[in-house]
Amino acid sequence: MKPFIKVMKALSDPSRVKIIKLLQQKKMCVCELQKALSLAQPTVSKHLKILEEAGLVDYEKDGLWVNYFLADGKSSPYAASLLGNLQHWLNEDSEIAELMKKAPFINREDICRN
Repeated sequence: MKPFIKVMKALSDPSRVKIIKLLQQKKMCVCELQKALSLAQPTVSKHLKILEEAGLVDYEKDGLWVNYFLADGKSSPYAASLLGNLQHWLNEDSEIAELMKKAPFINREDICRN
């Protein structure tokens, strides 16, 4: 039951659900997620760690960048199931819809240039 509870707790926070929805569109670094969500960098990093420990998010290093993306679900059937369902859930929610509109225009090079 512990793996199930871990996944459910990870998705109990609205910011973490938003991160999942953003990562459905593309791989993103912390600074891009920070910009999209208007959250502090330590807050975004903490959310990503919780999502990673639940098997929902994974990452890869690319030089100086750390790119986060949705996990493949192999580590947890609960994570896999919820990631699959979240593809279709909440898309009509006004907050999520607005986030999805601006996500393609959030670019790490623009953020780091400022």
